[in-house]
Amino acid sequence: MAEHFKTLWSSVKDATYVSPETNLSTEAGFMSEMGFQDSDIMKQAFVLLQELVQQSNGSFISLILEDEDIKIFMNSLNQYEDFDNIPIDIRQRLHAVGRIISVCVNTSIASCNKVFESFFPLLMTYLGLSVAKPHENSCLAEDYNPPGRLNFGALYLCVEVLSACRYLVGSDELTPIPDFANQTWGVMLHNVSKSLAMVFISLLRSNVAENSQNAYVCYGVKGLQNLATFPGSLLAVSKSTYDSILLKLMSVVTSDINKTFLWTLAMNALVEIGSFLDKCPDSERLSSYESIVVEKIFSLISSDDSNMPLSLKLQAAFEIGATGMNFMLRVVQGLDEAISATLSAVYAHGNRKSVEPTVKLLEYYSNKVLPWFHKSGGSEEIPLNFALSIWDKIENNRSFNLDSLENELLDATMMAMKQAVGSCSEGSQEKIINKALGVLLSSNCLQWMESISGNTPSEAEGLQQIHKLDSFAIRDEWITSLFASIVIALRPQTYIQNGKFILQFFITTLLNGHVPSAQALGSLVNKLPLKITGTPLSKNLCLDEAVDMIFHSCIWTSYNGSTYERGSSEIDLSSLRLCSLSPESDKIHATIGLAWIGKGLLMRGHEKVKDITMTLLNCMISDGDRGSLPNSKHPSLVCNDEDLHHQLMKSAADAFHIIMSDSESCLNKRYHATIRPLYKQRFSNTVMPILSTLMLKYDSPSIRSMLCRAIAYVVSDTPLTAILSEAKKLIPLLLDCLSMMVEDIMNKEIIYSVLLVISGILVDKNGQDAVAENAHSIVNQLIELTTYPHMMVIRETAVQCLAAISELPYTRIYPLRTLVLRAMLKALDDPKWVVRQEAVRCRQAWASIASRSLHF
Repeated sequence: MAEHFKTLWSSVKDATYVSPETNLSTEAGFMSEMGFQDSDIMKQAFVLLQELVQQSNGSFISLILEDEDIKIFMNSLNQYEDFDNIPIDIRQRLHAVGRIISVCVNTSIASCNKVFESFFPLLMTYLGLSVAKPHENSCLAEDYNPPGRLNFGALYLCVEVLSACRYLVGSDELTPIPDFANQTWGVMLHNVSKSLAMVFISLLRSNVAENSQNAYVCYGVKGLQNLATFPGSLLAVSKSTYDSILLKLMSVVTSDINKTFLWTLAMNALVEIGSFLDKCPDSERLSSYESIVVEKIFSLISSDDSNMPLSLKLQAAFEIGATGMNFMLRVVQGLDEAISATLSAVYAHGNRKSVEPTVKLLEYYSNKVLPWFHKSGGSEEIPLNFALSIWDKIENNRSFNLDSLENELLDATMMAMKQAVGSCSEGSQEKIINKALGVLLSSNCLQWMESISGNTPSEAEGLQQIHKLDSFAIRDEWITSLFASIVIALRPQTYIQNGKFILQFFITTLLNGHVPSAQALGSLVNKLPLKITGTPLSKNLCLDEAVDMIFHSCIWTSYNGSTYERGSSEIDLSSLRLCSLSPESDKIHATIGLAWIGKGLLMRGHEKVKDITMTLLNCMISDGDRGSLPNSKHPSLVCNDEDLHHQLMKSAADAFHIIMSDSESCLNKRYHATIRPLYKQRFSNTVMPILSTLMLKYDSPSIRSMLCRAIAYVVSDTPLTAILSEAKKLIPLLLDCLSMMVEDIMNKEIIYSVLLVISGILVDKNGQDAVAENAHSIVNQLIELTTYPHMMVIRETAVQCLAAISELPYTRIYPLRTLVLRAMLKALDDPKWVVRQEAVRCRQAWASIASRSLHF
């Protein structure tokens, strides 16, 4: 093999150095080999090079180090000091030499020593340092600045050599572990490590850092990262040098926030250093990292006097914390203190300036911190303590000094509460809900509930009670919303005290228009056990009792005090007994509540969802003078206010969207919902025949529009596989829906959803027969949608559907060719380029039909 070394080196050198095949990637950036990407040939050449160096016992590496071209290039680096003035071909060679040297260094201790002996003193000389006399180096001072532009070629190769050395000392294949500190390369590097660190630091401090994407800055940061991540037990830079590196990087993170490129590099370097410490603990370095980096981040979170935006503070805190559990625990402590302080400023002092930072803190806690702990298997003490601290804060502030509800802050707090509770075990969830229940029972919510559901007061007494409760309304809604958030996120096995009271409380609050209460009711009926067995979610409440309470609560009884017989499924929305001045509006709230309750029952496969469905259908078909469904035991609705009645009908139709759609707020896997397979298909198969029959029965435009709305929601959220089997029946119905809904601009999202269903049928082979039978009607409706003015994506999708129809059998579509081509002429003038592009494709597809006729 040795006799072929020269030939092999010549081939490797030709592939990597003489005629390198590299591409300059704008995406790779300087952190990835100056932006060059090696070709497959080069990659294989470097693999071969490593094998040859490993197996040659030093003879092959001698060929490389003594190669005249390599030596000439190394000696000519002083000609290419300024990166911006280095030609591309020379950069490619610099990249190739760096890769060749790196392969030699990280292959073995012996080859690393030889590379250092041959090239390292020369590189240090180019950088203004002396390996032989390190005490004479002029850059030992902390405030060192290079006298001129640093030699970029030497800088680049130096950093590449350091990276290769780190790979070598971290290799698991080195057994036994050699004494690196006494190796030739180890001694050389140790002698100049402090001076070299100061050179790298100077690149971050000098005016070269002003350039937003500067190669010197990039390799300066990379060099510091390499020096700081050598294993301390193998080749340690001194503690003072290590601290200087951390201090400089932290200075960039906290001060140079306007230099995005530099800030990102420094942040990434600190993250890599932290990750290295987590994998290779070193007590001395760990202490430095915690005091210089983690504690500084900790202080930044709650500091108001920093010029650093909160978003960057949170990003830095999370990225540093995510490098290790202990670091994250310290960061979380800072976040908890900051959230507590800002919430106090909002609750007690009504400081509106604190609302925005509090929202950001809570959102970061929900979206980043809690999911990280859940994924990392961290202690549930973090979410438990967070949830309890929020309730302590509310309990200690008996009145909120707020002029408005601050919905954005409330939403962020609710999301954080749900995330925290959802990640806790059953035992911790019980602690949280018991704490929250105590706060609820001591609040004015209970008094408000009694005023609503108790004996009906006189008008004067009712107004007096409402006025009395106004000063506590904001705090009460916060308590109710956060309590609902807890119930939404509970596990099915979590024990709930006073389950019947909680159920009645949510029934009452949902009728006041409180959507989270409706979602909590849906979550309860979804998770409660069918029967009491002694170890379920609630020992004092099971599903049958909950459903019975909901369907027969006094809230649903009539003004004359009549009640339903136990076991009856009727819900008389027209006779709600409420203290509200607008009974019809309460029926709208009740309809929304029924939707969420129905969703919870449907997902677990409970038969009572049928009764809720029939009640909703009655709301939709009651137009003020008609009755209920024929032969239905379910009551009709008669509203005196025409506008409110229309809203009630619309709410009933929209309820089908709530029932069928996937919700991020509740009733999902994240919040431990009970989900029966194929529940959407089952509901669709049950309700679609009823809706279809009602469409044929009623001529009233208002009723038909609501039925179309419900049909659109059900079909849009039914899996396509279930739709395809009924496509022949559904397509005419969907076309009717589109023709009715197109008149109202508020229907544009629903129209788009239906259009996507039709598109899915069109492109599936199993649906093409149904499409062919209705081709003329489909084309006419799609042509109308190509000019739909309110939503560009509807026009685009309509044109795409027309293009798909061109693939149908010739005899079915040829008569429609002229209509489509005429429509495409108009679409070619669409103000949006995307629509025009699709129109060109569609026009070409339909124009080619004539040529297909010859084959036919």
